[in-house]
Amino acid sequence: MDTLFDWPAFPPEFAREAGSRGFRPRVLARLAAGDLTVWERPCDGPRVYLSAGIHGDEPAGPLAVLEALRAGFFIPGIHWRVAPALNPDGLAAGTRANATGTDLNRDFLKRSSAEAAAIAGWLESMPPPDLFLSLHEDCETEGFYFYEINQGDDRPHLAAAILDAVCPWFPAQPGPDIDGHQPRADGWIFHEPEADEPEGWPEAIFLAKRGCPLSFTFETPSQAPLDSRVAALHAAAQAAFGSWIAAGNAGM
Repeated sequence: MDTLFDWPAFPPEFAREAGSRGFRPRVLARLAAGDLTVWERPCDGPRVYLSAGIHGDEPAGPLAVLEALRAGFFIPGIHWRVAPALNPDGLAAGTRANATGTDLNRDFLKRSSAEAAAIAGWLESMPPPDLFLSLHEDCETEGFYFYEINQGDDRPHLAAAILDAVCPWFPAQPGPDIDGHQPRADGWIFHEPEADEPEGWPEAIFLAKRGCPLSFTFETPSQAPLDSRVAALHAAAQAAFGSWIAAGNAGM
C-alpha cells in the first residue's frame, strides 16, 4: 500500500470536490473505517457509472477519480454515478480484501459481504448504465492493460484510443498471457460476459448480467510510482469516455 495515500483525508476531500460540482451523496453502508458512500448527478442523458477502490491495496483508482473531478471529466448531459471508494475498510488497512477477508470483486453473486450486498442493491434500484468504467491496479504486471466486456457493436477504435492515451506512462502489457487470459492485442483483454469462476462474480460481470452493454476495467502496474498510476487511470477513463461520446452515444 502506498504511504502517500491518506485514507482518512480522502473522503472529506472527495466530498468537498463532488459537492461543489452538483453531486449528491448516498451512504450505502456504515463501516469501521468510514461510510461506503456513492455519488450521483442525475439527468436525462446517457448513464455512466465509474467505480474505484474495490480493492484496498489499489489506491490509484480513488485518487484518479478525485483528479478527474478536478479536471472537469464529469461533463454536463450525462447521468453520472460515481463510487470512488468501494472498500473503505480495505483502503484504510491497505489490504485487497475487506475487514472480514472477503474479496469484494468476487462477491457480486453471493453478496456475502455488507459492501457487495449494498452496492448490488443500489445498482439494482435503477436502470443499468450504458457505460461502466472500473479503475484497478495489478501487482504482477509491468505494463497497462484493460478488460472490455462488449455486448454491442465491436468498436476496436475505443481500445486503440485507450492504449494511446496511456502510453506516455505505461506500455501495453504484452501477451500471449495477461492475467490468465489470451489478449485480443497487447494490453487488451476482450472478455465474454461470464465470470472466470462461476460463483465469483466481479462487479463488471454483475453489471453485464444486469444489461450494461459496455464496460472497461483498467489495470495499472502497482509497483510503479503512484502519480504515474493515477495519471494513467485518469487518461484511460478520459479516452474511453471521450471516444464513446464521439462515437455518437451522447444522444442515447
